[in-house]
Amino acid sequence: MSAPKHWKTRGPLAILLLPVAALFAAIAALRRMAWRGGLLRTERVGVPVIVIGNITAGGTGKTPLTLWLAQFLAAQGRHPGVVSRGYGAARRDPRAVPVSGINIVRDYGDEPCLLARRAGCPVWVGVDRAATARALCAAHPAVDIIISDDGLQHYRMARDIEIAVVDGTRGLGNGWPLPAGPLREPASRLASVDILMINGDDTSGITTQYPQAIPMRLTGTEFYKLLNAEHVADAASFHGQRLHAVAGIGNPQRFFDHLQQLGMECINHDFPDHHRYRPQDVDFADADSIVMTQKDAVKCEPFATGRYWALVINAEPDPRLGETIITLLDKARQHG
Repeated sequence: MSAPKHWKTRGPLAILLLPVAALFAAIAALRRMAWRGGLLRTERVGVPVIVIGNITAGGTGKTPLTLWLAQFLAAQGRHPGVVSRGYGAARRDPRAVPVSGINIVRDYGDEPCLLARRAGCPVWVGVDRAATARALCAAHPAVDIIISDDGLQHYRMARDIEIAVVDGTRGLGNGWPLPAGPLREPASRLASVDILMINGDDTSGITTQYPQAIPMRLTGTEFYKLLNAEHVADAASFHGQRLHAVAGIGNPQRFFDHLQQLGMECINHDFPDHHRYRPQDVDFADADSIVMTQKDAVKCEPFATGRYWALVINAEPDPRLGETIITLLDKARQHG
């Protein structure tokens, strides 16, 4: 579901959870110090690594940015590969994500399946990202750069560039660690990343603290039918219909707001992030059409009907991001 309300303010419930949050923060800090201090050994994978992640729980727009980065690097003549943990997948070993197939979400996770369809490059999943990256490179010798999706806290794999994404509207919530607040790592962690991306309008004031932050937006106006991806439509095509909207992502409200900005009035249904849909979850008898995110679509395709549509979302970062990536890669190459 949407982020807990107590993550927004330092109210009674958040205060009650502070002892647990302090323990979580202490364990996270010790773990981070162990990796960065050399007590635990980081592993290089033989090619430059770009990590995209966040320091808060919940969606910030990492997956669309990962797609943008893979396509940007390919346009620069590079040959990227993407690795991900494969959250919720039944298997743990390093493995390639197929573009289509039966039960692929169960075996590979929803976000990797979406990435495999759209990234235009090899996508592999595995609990051990370093081992997964090496396996990907062994299977695809032309790959000369790895993108690690949601890997900011996976310190075992050495990285050359760190990108943190922050939701401009929600910011860092109440600024407290999990579970009293949304933070996986302290806010000070943002000062150490190479690139800080702010997704959407910055109503939380993050750029005031980090003036080097780069803005980005998520855009999308085209829907495709789950039964036939070549059948596309715009928002106006749904005018006059009774619409239901489904979102099982880290920040469902962002999707619902986006639909409203497109002029679509929907009955909204939010589900937990990575929710495994059953037909009865989305069988709205009164719906003319049911619209959802692409992340939801890969899980609903096995039982989709002609009423199911998915919105294509793209990241549009400020041009400074591409320039900064190239500069950082050049520096990484110089330092070997």
